[in-house]
Order: sequence, then C-alpha cells, then structure tokens
Amino acid sequence: MRVAPPSSLGAPQRTAEAAYARLERATAELRAPFALIDLDAFDANARDLERRAGSKPIRLASKSLRCRAVQDRALARDGFQGTLAFTLPEALWLAERGVQDIVVAYPTADEIALRELAERSRAESDSSGGGMLQGGPIAVMIDSAEQLPALDRACAVVGGGRIRVCLDIDSGWRALAGKLRVGVKRSPAHTPQQAGELARAVVACDSARLVGVMMYEAQIAGVGDDPPGRPWRARAIRAMQALSGRELPVRRAAIVAAVQQQLARAGQPPLELVNGGGTGSLERTSREDAVSEVTAGSGLYAPGLFDSYRAFTPAPAALFALPIVRRPGNGVVTALGGGYLASGPGDRARLPHPYLPAGLRLDREEGAGEVQTPLLGQAADRLALGDRVYLRHAKAGELCERFSNMYLLQGDRIVDEVPTYRGEGVCFL
Repeated sequence: MRVAPPSSLGAPQRTAEAAYARLERATAELRAPFALIDLDAFDANARDLERRAGSKPIRLASKSLRCRAVQDRALARDGFQGTLAFTLPEALWLAERGVQDIVVAYPTADEIALRELAERSRAESDSSGGGMLQGGPIAVMIDSAEQLPALDRACAVVGGGRIRVCLDIDSGWRALAGKLRVGVKRSPAHTPQQAGELARAVVACDSARLVGVMMYEAQIAGVGDDPPGRPWRARAIRAMQALSGRELPVRRAAIVAAVQQQLARAGQPPLELVNGGGTGSLERTSREDAVSEVTAGSGLYAPGLFDSYRAFTPAPAALFALPIVRRPGNGVVTALGGGYLASGPGDRARLPHPYLPAGLRLDREEGAGEVQTPLLGQAADRLALGDRVYLRHAKAGELCERFSNMYLLQGDRIVDEVPTYRGEGVCFL
C-alpha cells in the first residue's frame, strides 16, 4: 500500500495508518482471506465488561465467540463464571470437553440430545454410576409447560433422572394495555402470575428440577441507542429504553419472588441463578438485587453493530482480511469474496464494516458479495493489487462459521492459530 506522507494526515488518520501497519506487519506471511482476534483488544474489552458488571459475575455467551480457545481465555478471568450455550448439542459437546456450569439459552425439541442429557442427569444423581462425568451440570431452558413432556419422555427412556431447568421469562416492554409490545418474540410468560404458574408446572414434573430464571431485555441490551445518521430514531430508542428500564426491575423482582414462592411451597431448594442482561445493558441489569448474574459475549469481539451504543466503546477485536484483486476505476478497488452477512433484519446494518485502511465504504449497489466486494473511497487509490483490507462482521460469533481457524494477534505478532467450532468439525445451527 502506498501511504501518504505523515504531514498530510490528521491525527485520527495517522492512528488508523499505524493500526493498519501493525496488522500488516503481523500478518505479512498469512494468505488472505483469514480471520484474526486481536488479543490486546479482546482483553481490554473483557476488563471493561467486568467493570460495567460491577460485583455480578458474567456468564459467557458461547454463540458470540464460537471458538473454544478464546472462550477458555474469557472464562479464566475472575469476572466470568459459567457458559450460556445456544443449543443443547453444543452444551453437551462443551461439557464433554470439561466446560463447567452450562445453561442452554434456548428451548430444545431435540429428543436425542435430551435423552443424552437425561443419561448425564441420572448418572449425576446415582452414587453408583461409575464416577464423575466430564464437565459440570447443564440446565435446559423452557418457557412453557408444553415443553415438559419431552423431558418426561427422555428420562423414561433412560430409566430416571431429573433434568435441571431454567425458566425463560419475557422481558419485553408493553404499553397501551399490552397493545404495544417492544422486544424479541421469545417467552409467552410475561407477568409474575404467569411465571409462578410455569414454575408450579415445573415443580410438579418428576423429570425436572427448577434451578434458574433467565430474563433477557433485548430491547435494551441488543439495541444501540445512537444509530448513526438517525437522530429521531435515536431519541425514540432512548425514550423506549428509559421507560422499559423503569418497569423491568420492578417486574423482574416480582417474577423472581413468585418463582421462589412456588419452590418454597414444594419444599424444594431456592433458585441457584437469576440471569439477565447482555453486553448492551450490563450497568443497568447488574444493579438489580433480584439478578445474581449477567450475560455477555459479543462485547469481547466488538462487532460492527456495537458502534451504536453511547454507554461504552469496545475495541474492535475480531477482524477478517480480504485481498484486493481488481481496480475497476479511480476511487474503487474490489476485494475477493467478503459476503459474510449477519442474521437479523435484512438491512444495511447487517453488512460487514470496512475497518482498515480507513476511508473505505461498501458500494450501495453491490454491498458485500459472495465472489467480490467493491470498496469505495480515497483510500482505494492507495491500495495495490494484492494488498489486504480488514473488515469487521456486523455480529460476533457468526464470523466463525466462515473460517475454520483464527489467528491470535498480540502486540505486533501472531502468537497462535486456533480452530473455530467449524474447524473442530461441528456446526450447531
């Protein structure tokens, strides 16, 4: 890359040029495309998450990392405790590899995996069952009594056992007598009464043992309050989050009390965990007395969607590099591949974010394509064929579904190459 003389660059651009030069020095021997994790940024983000969580432990969202080496790095920290898996097969796979204290974030209809979990649960409760199992306990998520018969069937097949259960209770915000609903479409249980009824059904189920409650406030934790170039939307989001932020702690405390009451009436132990929040709401959620732990994961990688939050500014840690292979004209170069779109609404926010060198943007007509990604801007004229550009995925762990390994960068050198889930031969969704 032909770099402009320092005297012609402003301070932010000089900083960006230095960051680009660091990446180029460290990865000079690598063949693009490739993905990397900047461990310096990763560790800085972990420290900031711990600061924001205060005294509450952080349960690590495994789907946001999808790489055991970096998951282990986070879990080795004092501020992180336990894993929030995204499927039951993933949880079982992690437990086989020694991961402790796993909660499955989403309900499952996988009866094969439930039978395997029932076998683990029976062995855990059977003192003559042949010694310790690999990994720690696993709790599955339910949000409806309709999901309990599957637990009964699994335990019946293996001849007993009780499966640890966590309740997923809706944290969305409702107004206008429930006509206006803001938040993701998850649990049908929303009120303390509904949570108590669900807890009563679990307590009455011989195949289940109620150990936790989870309430994820996606409308706060997962929605940035400072979308670029959209000031009116930003105001609306902040107003909604303020209203929801006042209502939710009161309702969450009442929900936890209702669930605890059902456990006490049945003579069963109290809840082991009450999980809430996400990367975008750690400060708010960790202040609630009813919450025993918070969840985070995406904030460690700092994907593009996290650029629209005012409360924190994570350092980009997860990057992927593409080679420049075309020059269609002035002010434009074309990279090979790059169509790594994120899940969610089909809008531009789900596209990869050009990161370094600074001054590049996606083409509105082509976006990020399967075979090529045009990049526009003045920086394009300084790039030669064969140079690399670095981009950030819009979301976090989904990048790992595109690469079988990731390079770990520390300081000015690559210190390791580690497999992603895909590189270990597994794909859970």
